[in-house]
Amino acid sequence: MAAPPATASAPSLRPSAASPRAAAARSVAVPSGPRTVGPRRDGGRFLGVRAAKAVSGVQSGTVVDDGVQRPWKLSDARLVLEDGSVWKAKSFGASGTQVGEVVFNTSLTGYQEILTDPSYAGQFVLMTNPHIGNTGVNPDDEESNRCFLAGLIIRNLSICTSNWRCTKTLEEYLMKRNIMGIYDVDTRAITRRLREDGSLIGVLSTDQSRTDDELLEMAKNWKIVGVDLISGVTCDAPYEWSDKTDSEWEFKKGQSTESFHVVAYDFGIKHNILRRLTSYGCKITVVPANWPASEVLNLKPDGVFFSNGPGDPAAVPYAVKTVQEIIGKVPVFGICMGHQLIGQALGGKTFKMKFGHHGGNHPVCDLRSGRVDISAQNHNYAVDPESLPEGVKVTHINLNDNSCAGLQYPKMKLLSLQYHPESSPGPHDSDLAFGEFIEMMKNNRL
Repeated sequence: MAAPPATASAPSLRPSAASPRAAAARSVAVPSGPRTVGPRRDGGRFLGVRAAKAVSGVQSGTVVDDGVQRPWKLSDARLVLEDGSVWKAKSFGASGTQVGEVVFNTSLTGYQEILTDPSYAGQFVLMTNPHIGNTGVNPDDEESNRCFLAGLIIRNLSICTSNWRCTKTLEEYLMKRNIMGIYDVDTRAITRRLREDGSLIGVLSTDQSRTDDELLEMAKNWKIVGVDLISGVTCDAPYEWSDKTDSEWEFKKGQSTESFHVVAYDFGIKHNILRRLTSYGCKITVVPANWPASEVLNLKPDGVFFSNGPGDPAAVPYAVKTVQEIIGKVPVFGICMGHQLIGQALGGKTFKMKFGHHGGNHPVCDLRSGRVDISAQNHNYAVDPESLPEGVKVTHINLNDNSCAGLQYPKMKLLSLQYHPESSPGPHDSDLAFGEFIEMMKNNRL
């Protein structure tokens, strides 16, 4: 089935009588389809190298060939997809050329958490919400110590911020973090294309010396399936974590005074997962992804946690081996990548989804009770429930496509979820999963 036509964005060239700020935000869509530079084909891919420097976004004007200073920014960037489509856009943040897998995220808020989620390593995140940047960024919403995604794709970039916690604009933030961003591009058309064709490899570039054909060749020759992305996001050495959820955001009442020692494997772990575990009474030791299982078991933990992380779970057999050596010996809990690694460690298989789940509005049904939670999800791979051995129970399913969203195996003292219970889209629908982990560790002490 042919992909629907896309629309390339271009600025209005009419003189403006309004203020420069208002003119900077105005553009019109040209109703022509994207230019194609060749047929789509499969093949090997190579990693592109980011060559980035800070550039100005909506704040700057443009001098065109007639020598006249325009108060609005003109298109200066391209997104070239592996299907041959070329999308003109305006840049903000860093400049250069970067390659990655394009996925769309349906969250209405939380772009800063998305930017700092290590699970997005190697990906361009396209936000379906058209207006991004109006709340700026702040130091409290970081999910890790840096940005791991390849770039950000949005429709409209806010020219001002309005939030009492804001410390800088989104543009300033991306410039400092050396992350590319583009705006004034038809994100609805690209999303339809991704839903039709599946996730696509793309190249973002502000380098006018590169031809469309060169960028297309980069997209066609880049590879993300089968690549170990975890090794690039995990910590370098073990460390202790003690921060809880801030008191103004804490909602759980009657917290247990009992303490549990949990060793957390960092496959790209989010800070809020650690905060929620700590708020439930856990003393946490975080270890790198390649940390030997024997050394973890020598610590005699009450439980082991396997975190979220980026990429293909089949590309990290060392992590699967670690999970195999730990499950059955102590209670374990896995989220996202951790869930997929548990599935493989049990003998099951994982597969790449067409375009994955990325957003804060995914309904999940707990098959044990019939309860439906609204969940935040971010994954391109899923566990095939038909491949799991007897005794493993599918506890949750995603109601959008009935994919496996949770596992439980009482005999092996494990549970796992294919979504983020520490996030708050519901707002706290699935936080109870941490309580289940606590109860499992309590019962194991008896």
